[in-house]
Amino acid sequence: MNHLTTSRGELDLTRFPEDPRDPFRAWDAADEYLLRHLDGIDAGPVNLSGTVVVLGDRWGALVTALAGHRPVQISDSFLGREATRANLRRAGVAEDAVRLLTTRDAPPDRIDVLLVRVPKSLALLEDQLHRLAPRLHEDTVVVGAGMVTEIHTSTLALFERVLGPTRTSLAAKKARLIFSTPAPRLSRGANPWPRTYPLPDDVGIVSGRVVTGHAGVFCADRLDIGTRLFLRNLPPIRGREHVVDLGCGTGVIGLAAALSDEETRVTFIDESHQALASAEATFLANAGPVGRAAFLPADSMSSVPPGTVDLVLNNPPFHSHRATTDATAWRMFNGSRAALRRGGELWVVGNRHLGYHVKLRRLFGNCEVAASDPRFVVLRAVKR
Repeated sequence: MNHLTTSRGELDLTRFPEDPRDPFRAWDAADEYLLRHLDGIDAGPVNLSGTVVVLGDRWGALVTALAGHRPVQISDSFLGREATRANLRRAGVAEDAVRLLTTRDAPPDRIDVLLVRVPKSLALLEDQLHRLAPRLHEDTVVVGAGMVTEIHTSTLALFERVLGPTRTSLAAKKARLIFSTPAPRLSRGANPWPRTYPLPDDVGIVSGRVVTGHAGVFCADRLDIGTRLFLRNLPPIRGREHVVDLGCGTGVIGLAAALSDEETRVTFIDESHQALASAEATFLANAGPVGRAAFLPADSMSSVPPGTVDLVLNNPPFHSHRATTDATAWRMFNGSRAALRRGGELWVVGNRHLGYHVKLRRLFGNCEVAASDPRFVVLRAVKR
């Protein structure tokens, strides 16, 4: 549990899923700095009586603190949204005091205050600023926030190119603020996202297929080398009634499964709404109507009934924002084991140095190498 002290009271905040062993906080110095700025530590307090939009609020700290102003949260993260709901409940705030939108939803028509937590992905920031810019007016207050290590010259240039004149604050506790003045008649060009690219000719059944990548998705504009190895060494699909592409990204792994057997039902799961939009667009372009496919925002396999899956295909992330951690992979492996039928299989691709074989052997009692190259390994575990 994290205790954030604000002018609006002390808030107990957690990340999601809540884990008492989690060493990371649900807020940081950038959130604190932004809230202090809104209170008027630099000049007068910011007028929050209009429509307040918070973009990229990671675990709901900002909208929970600002709930009295009925803000709108725009987030790409299913986990972030669930954390926000939990933190609002913990603070005794009705959930409808905050409007929760995803990055794929239409934003409010008019935005009077735009607060931006700078994301790890510059592409996601670019896409979202393009989407929000037409909703700003010349009196809109725009304040970005991030740790010093998250704000680069390219970040400031992006704010200036898409929104208008931009400057930064002094650093405080290794955090910094960004101030932009909207220029409604600014010639910002078209939003370059989403992007499409053709798959190479050496990746099996999906060779030459066209992939759609929305901003912020891992390798949105190219095929990563781990997935390339996975596609070349997928298990047989025919006869598998239900296959899950877990942590689907742009969805090319699940697409390969769907194209391998037209009777196979494929569920694409990711915590990123941008990823699910990419996977769905990729599926529609290459496999037709999505009647035998489902696209599920979720925490790993938590929404999949136990014993209902024949095969899980997984390329797990090993970062949470800027922290390196295997916590997500461990949840994915545990969730997969619960969801698999007896005899079902989990296939995982990952960097060799991550040592996933140790975890899989501990969890499943077995693990074998299905394929490898100097950097990556494809592993197979069977639920006995």
